Amino acid sequence: MVKVAEKIKQKEIIEIDAENKSLGRLASLIAYYLQGKHRSDYRPYIDFLVYVNLKNWRKIDFTGDKLNKKYVYKHTGYWGHLRKYSLKYLWDNRPLLVIKKAVAGMLPKNKLRKKRLMRIKLVEN
Repeated sequence: MVKVAEKIKQKEIIEIDAENKSLGRLASLIAYYLQGKHRSDYRPYIDFLVYVNLKNWRKIDFTGDKLNKKYVYKHTGYWGHLRKYSLKYLWDNRPLLVIKKAVAGMLPKNKLRKKRLMRIKLVEN
């Protein structure tokens, strides 16, 4: 008989094929798995060791003209230093950041969010 504490510590790797999926729908699926909602012993206050590997992440579908018209804002902490990056620039240079920002908006805002976001990996074919 396996105890609950031992089941929680078991590492689980989930591979998701991102081909032809929109960024938002993919982010909600990743958030679902990172929280452990696919498990029968789900509890919102427990951080399950679920890792998500994304395959074919270069083929993620952006609906409309989001790559050119959507912007991501970042503040450096200094007065007047609000930086504005287009989604196309970030997708070309730091695609993992784009995916993590989309998933972060769909995870609960608590202490477990940073740990869960660290478990997203981009896998080349």
